[in-house]
Amino acid sequence: MCDFDGKAALVTGTTGIGRAIALRFAAGGARIVAAGIDKEGNRELADEAMRRGLVLHIEHSDVSDPQSVSRLVAVAVRELGGIDILVCAAAIHPFGTVLETDPETWNRCMAVNVGGVFLLSRAVVPEMRKRGGGCILNLASVQGYACQKGVAAYAASKGAIHSLTRALALDHAADRIRVNSISPGSVRTPMLARSAEHFSPGVPPEEVFARFGAAHPLGRIATSEEIAEVAAFLASDKAAFCTGSDLVVDGGLLAGIGVS
Repeated sequence: MCDFDGKAALVTGTTGIGRAIALRFAAGGARIVAAGIDKEGNRELADEAMRRGLVLHIEHSDVSDPQSVSRLVAVAVRELGGIDILVCAAAIHPFGTVLETDPETWNRCMAVNVGGVFLLSRAVVPEMRKRGGGCILNLASVQGYACQKGVAAYAASKGAIHSLTRALALDHAADRIRVNSISPGSVRTPMLARSAEHFSPGVPPEEVFARFGAAHPLGRIATSEEIAEVAAFLASDKAAFCTGSDLVVDGGLLAGIGVS
């Protein structure tokens, strides 16, 4: 795979989908700075990249902190010589209704999931302008369209990412910066494993994953690598006329919502 030869990419989130995207882009020839707040996730990504013979520069960063984001983007520019692609995959997933969610949890969810996109875009757009354009890709969710019970903060944050993606696309089309989002259904990630434990405590994860998968018309949950391939398309020149869009990758889940 040589679809990203010469490209410089900053990817946030070093577990789950972010991890898969960083590895996929690196395998495609991109020079990568990957950033995460999870130190164990950072180490595991570094080990996997080394095992595959891929070169990744990994940084510890909190995408909700303006100073941390400024440092991260400065490191990425120094290491890569600029930034062509930004992937915002870092996220947290609190549980609870509005009544069950305290203000601190709500604010933290918004600061990471939506604020991270805001801060990173704000810092990266000027760098992309210097290179004559670029691509921003945000990880949203089907929860931004049709949510389940008990995930008020998370669902709200993902809906906000849909809107922010469209706003960024319109505001920076003249800069030749394309901005899109991906809304996955259930994906085999550490985050989904935590959801399985939350909603079905004590039940083996694979049994819960099978139940989640049965809700999707294709009859299974996705892999992170499948979402990474969609990200690779949207970030590549093959998607040169795609901006302001959200690509739903959900095994048909939303197609059957409300249909008996």
